[in-house]
Parts: sequence; C-alpha cells; structure tokens
Amino acid sequence: RVSKGKFAVAAVTLDDYLPMRSTEVKNRTSTDGIKSLRLITAVKTPYLPDGRFDLEAYDSLINTQINGGAEGVIVGGTTGEGHLMSWDEHIMLIGHTVNCFGANIKVIGNTGSNSTREAVHATEQGFAVGMHAALHVNPYYGKTSTEGLISHFKEVLPMGPTIIYNVPSRTSQDIPPPVIEALSCYSNMAGVKECVGHERVKCYTDKGITIWSGNDDECHDSRWKYGATGVISVASNLVPGLMHSLMFEGENAALNEKLLPLMKWLFCEPNPIGLNTALAQLGVVRPVFRLPYTPLPLEKRVEFVRIVEAIGRENFVGQKEAQVLDDDDFVLISRY
Repeated sequence: RVSKGKFAVAAVTLDDYLPMRSTEVKNRTSTDGIKSLRLITAVKTPYLPDGRFDLEAYDSLINTQINGGAEGVIVGGTTGEGHLMSWDEHIMLIGHTVNCFGANIKVIGNTGSNSTREAVHATEQGFAVGMHAALHVNPYYGKTSTEGLISHFKEVLPMGPTIIYNVPSRTSQDIPPPVIEALSCYSNMAGVKECVGHERVKCYTDKGITIWSGNDDECHDSRWKYGATGVISVASNLVPGLMHSLMFEGENAALNEKLLPLMKWLFCEPNPIGLNTALAQLGVVRPVFRLPYTPLPLEKRVEFVRIVEAIGRENFVGQKEAQVLDDDDFVLISRY
C-alpha cells in the first residue's frame, strides 16, 4: 500500500528492460558513420501466403547479410517493396530491424515520398523508432522544379543522416548536380545513391561528395576507378560475401566478370521481380508475390539455376539447392 501523499516506486525502471531508446540510437549515429559504409544491401521483404510480412524469413535474411559482411541495409526501398506497404507496415519493419539488428548493422529507412508532407512525417517516425539514416528519392510522377527539389530535401535533411537517391528510370526526373551541390553543405547530407553512371559519379567524387553506385553492374568500376565509396546493392541479397569482396578487396576484374551474368539476369525485368524469383528458387523465402509483381518466366528460372552452378552454390544464401519452380508453385496476392 502507498500512504496518502506518497508515490509508489517502480520495481523495474525503463533502463532495466529497454535495449535502447530511439534518441540513443539516433545520437549514436553520425553522418560520417553512414558515409563510411561500403556495402549496403537493399534488402528483400518476404511474405507469408496471406501476404503479411514473413518476419522469420526476414530475420534470417538480415542475419545472412550481417554474416556476409554487409554494413547497412535499406529497409522498404524499391527492392523491399516499400511502395506496396502501408506506412504502418513500413515504420513497423524499420523499427523491428533496428530493435533486432541495429547494434550489428546500420538500418537505413526508405522514408521518401513524392509528397513532402508524407516524407517529413515518415522520416520523423523512422528516426523515432531508431533508424540510423533515411533514404530519400526525389518527387516522382508529380515532378517539380529545381527549386522545388531543393526545398523538398531541405525539409527532411535536418532530421538526421540522409542519403539522396537519384534513379531517373523510375522517377522520370534526374536530380541535376546543382541540386546536390546546393544540399552538400548540410551536415546531415551523407551522400547520394547515384544510378546515372560513372561520369556523374566522378563529377561528385571530384567535389568530395560521397557516392554509392546504385547499379550492381557498374559498382566495381565506380568504386575502384571513379571514386565511389561503395554500392547499394540488389545482388548482395544473393551473394553478400562476393559483393563484400568486390567492394573491399581492391580491383578484381575477374570476380566482376564472374558476377555480371547474375547482375544482368536480376534486371532482365524491373527490380525486384528477378530477386524475388531467385530467393524463392533458393528456398530462403516463400514463393509469394504481392501484385503487381509476378515471377520471371520458366526459361529465366532455368537460366538462374545455371548461373548458380557457374558461380558456385556455396557463394549464395541459403542451404538448399536451386530449384526450377513451376508456375503453380507461386502465390500472387492482391489483398493483404
């Protein structure tokens, strides 16, 4: 009992059972800590047969990335199908990743949007649940002016370390160098995931701006010939150890050539169709697709098995042999 005028003392304080508070994670992660990352995996989001997240498979994928040498993961990016998630799902997955793995890998949440209001709100939530950095694409479909681009990014940069993502093939608008140069003075500006090519990479690295290649098939040369810090990779979902070698162990044209058929295969249709198909064939995720994505056709699934054999099964994630799945093995979900 507590006598009148007195207050009970909690038997367990917050510090006894909370692993870390979001402010502690945020304050512990400097922009320089993000700038130094060489291998960041744009991680796949796996699903259960009813279309919900398969967190057991997801956790296994993240553990595999950590063991394979990845230093960061993009959660809910294009590869992770953030555009097919509700914001509640999106923020939950970021928070789950931080709580389970944030001490061992940097968690970069894709909280970008073509709506500045949405981008601001999602980024606030992402940092509140502990993400180490945010990934921001430029406004797509409803495109804006150069001044509009600068104003959009200025609204989110004060919140924490930020990577800007330039992928004109998806947004239909290039982020021109003057925009990036205008934003580079912000202390939270970590760098750019750049998909335009080597010359654009060199344009920035010559000015001291941190760049990650957004193209797996160009990342070796971008890293070792054009000054990129590293890569934000899709292929590392499948071969994290080899992608780690490609980014850390110096020029290796032979390894790059060995991996190019896999990289070309992954992007024979828009990402993440190839990756989703490959991970299902390797048995590390269920063959469940959220529409509008559908698996690669049978001939491409046969080709993937041959690619695995050529590179070596031991270099790929999972323990099962690569299988050529039948069309009927795949589950396509429209309501989830």
